[in-house]
Amino acid sequence: MNISGTSYKSYAQNHGGRVLLLFLLFLLALYEFYTMGITGFALVCFIPVIVLAIVMTFRFRMFVFWTLCFVNYFIQFKEIPFNFPASVPNELLEIILLILAIIEVEELKFERTANIMLWALLIWCGFCTIEVLNDTCGLGINVGAWYTGARMMAFQLLYAFMVYILYITDPKKLTTYLYIWGGLALFAVFWVWKQKTFGFTDAENAWLQSRGRTTHILYGGTLIRYFSIYSDAANFGIGMASTAVAFLIFALTSRIWKHRIFFLLVGAGCTWAMFPSGTRTAIFCLFAGITVYIFLSKSFKIAVPLTIFFGLFVFLLAFTTIGNSNQSIRRMRTAFNRSDASATTRTINQETMRKYLAEAPWGIGIGMNYDNVPANNKYRKLSTLPPDSEYVFIWQHTGIIGITFFLITTAIMFIGACWVVLFKIKSPSLRGIGSGLCCAFVAIQLGGYGNQVLMQFPNCLVFYGGLALVYALPFFEGEWKEYEESLFAKQEEKKRLKLEKKKALRV
Repeated sequence: MNISGTSYKSYAQNHGGRVLLLFLLFLLALYEFYTMGITGFALVCFIPVIVLAIVMTFRFRMFVFWTLCFVNYFIQFKEIPFNFPASVPNELLEIILLILAIIEVEELKFERTANIMLWALLIWCGFCTIEVLNDTCGLGINVGAWYTGARMMAFQLLYAFMVYILYITDPKKLTTYLYIWGGLALFAVFWVWKQKTFGFTDAENAWLQSRGRTTHILYGGTLIRYFSIYSDAANFGIGMASTAVAFLIFALTSRIWKHRIFFLLVGAGCTWAMFPSGTRTAIFCLFAGITVYIFLSKSFKIAVPLTIFFGLFVFLLAFTTIGNSNQSIRRMRTAFNRSDASATTRTINQETMRKYLAEAPWGIGIGMNYDNVPANNKYRKLSTLPPDSEYVFIWQHTGIIGITFFLITTAIMFIGACWVVLFKIKSPSLRGIGSGLCCAFVAIQLGGYGNQVLMQFPNCLVFYGGLALVYALPFFEGEWKEYEESLFAKQEEKKRLKLEKKKALRV
């Protein structure tokens, strides 16, 4: 390239600043390498990446949102070691998205946030804020411990609501989100198949042989509970069951065949994946979600076949021995055994908690656990009992008052979303998406009743954010109808051309 004379002057004007900046960074990197070694060199080399990330953040807000979706799903993946709390990346990305929303307030539709779910969440967050004053254990107010617990128990629910309702604002973004969610779920399905077929990685096996040994290696080592990319098998099984509920309903109601096939693939894959987890509650989560859809569908044509199919499914598990040669199915079948040993242990623990909590209506305090409740404290025993359930965990830390607030606000959010689906959305396919999200929310809530998974990653963001989406759907229903009609027209045109081609070949 000739850059002499006028060309050189033009080149220098257009690119000289960038070249000079890169050259200075290169000199700085060499200096840091000389004075600090490879650490300083790496830090300087990382500066352009940070600058690029900042530019991308301000120019492409949705890039940050999609990054949050991916980070949320892989934050518990044992192949990606983190040396900080798992909630930090999620929380930082959510706060960045909210700051961007405030900066670009004219472009975002804040009026969509003024709904009953927001008020319910504010009530719950307000209660959890008051809990900072809870000194049941007589140890004084511990703001640090309270904030650590309140972030997970309350504030992340509000963050999930805000980012979903502010950033998924049109049909294309909604469809993209469903495909990303489905794709991530399929990866989790693939990974559990990989674990069953080829075994665990070194990092997974190290966790399994240490923290996961007592709960994931059962019956003398003859049954392994698989956990895929999730934190544990219970979290994985219930997450898969709840995702299956949503995508099976999406598949049932979509008019676009390519969408229907993808949704059905995800739904079927997630249904299969919950069995290797050995999480018995997952069966009830799947059944509960489908049962709720029977009512939301407002259609006998849908209600009757679904009732028969899933009734038969439960009957085969509860009252027959079909499939007993498979250990995962045998494990799931024990969900219907009322005398199961683990269920008895949970009942005993909860009876013990009830005696302590009779004198602690506000609970032992958010963030108070065996790490900060001393051995000579009256509530030490309560702080060490495993809750084995998200609802029991909330009851344990906020008492009868807190669990009552949580149940009421959760019911308000869910009933409000069902009202939107039943009376505010006219499009059958969009109503199907709303129904799927509502039913998945029911499924994960039931999972939270049986296991401590409700506030875990990726469930909290996916299912609370999904419920927030239901409230946003009526705002772009008109756009959805146009978008769907354009896709449907293309689909029909492809059918017509295919038929014409077949006729031509016959001739």
